[in-house]
Amino acid sequence: MIMKKLKTLTAITLAAAYLTAPLAGFAAEKKVEKPKPYPLDTCIVTDEKLGGMGKPYVFTHEGREIKMCCKSCLKDFKKDPSKFIKKLEAAEKKAKK
Repeated sequence: MIMKKLKTLTAITLAAAYLTAPLAGFAAEKKVEKPKPYPLDTCIVTDEKLGGMGKPYVFTHEGREIKMCCKSCLKDFKKDPSKFIKKLEAAEKKAKK
């Protein structure tokens, strides 16, 4: 009787471990690296002070945090992102000096 219960318990434990293992891998994939912080206190597109038009629009682009005075600036950013990334890189270099 005890042996039968032990077999059942072992089978349930193994089945549960087998079924939850893929979920553990999925949770590990969900970990997102923290983006590189935004170094400016102005909009990357318009150079206006952030917060002057309400809450800034914030998003991540290629591992970098980008902040804009409003979501409508996103259209201009998407036209030539490299132009604005160069602007960020220059600000980062200046901050390190």
